[in-house]
Amino acid sequence: MTRPSTSSVGLILLLIGYAAAGAETDVRPRGVRSSACQEHTNLHNRLDVVEKKVEDTVEKLEAEMAALLDAIEAPKWRSLLDNTGNTAVDILGDPGQKVLN
Repeated sequence: MTRPSTSSVGLILLLIGYAAAGAETDVRPRGVRSSACQEHTNLHNRLDVVEKKVEDTVEKLEAEMAALLDAIEAPKWRSLLDNTGNTAVDILGDPGQKVLN
């Protein structure tokens, strides 16, 4: 009988270890993987820009809402408001129907 050489045994053990570990999950070339990572990074950057725009829009809307509430509470509009929570003018009601105070 012939005795296997040390390099053959080493190669067989290496192949067994590779087979036991399983194949690489991402077998695409490094250049393709790099481009996918860049696309992922670009997507996150674009999402950051969208998030910033949404935050700016919300801040503007909050400022406009505060200005509208201040305008409604101004003295020239206060006469239309009643202390009981009812308004002197019902904008949702029938125009032909009069509001009883």
